[in-house]
Amino acid sequence: MARKKTPEEIALVHRVETRVTSAKFEELQLLLCRSEHNEMAGLIRDILHNRVIRTITYDRSLDTVMEELAALRGEIRAIGVNINQITKHFNTYPEPQRKAFYARTALDRYEKIEPKIDRLLELVTHIAKVWLPKYPAAGR
Repeated sequence: MARKKTPEEIALVHRVETRVTSAKFEELQLLLCRSEHNEMAGLIRDILHNRVIRTITYDRSLDTVMEELAALRGEIRAIGVNINQITKHFNTYPEPQRKAFYARTALDRYEKIEPKIDRLLELVTHIAKVWLPKYPAAGR
């Protein structure tokens, strides 16, 4: 099956050539590497048409922060599951002694979460300072 003919008003029929300095070429190459374009022609076409050029930024310094965030997420989730199981046992037994035991156990688990939440907030504040410089909470 043949493809449809491109309408005359949007067809790319005119070839444009230009020369640039080495510095400008390097700048374009860098932009090309960081953009979603696969070839220089598409990038320059978007520049000529004043289209937004999206670049991809990867900050390797956040690798360890992201690993720590993932670990904290797992630990907090596990403690939360423990607390839910303890709460279920607490509500299952009517005896005051058992309820007191499960309440103490839940409080102990809950106290283990507090330092992890504090560390989580420190990491999020650090990320906000790096990536959101105009974010009001980042300056605090």
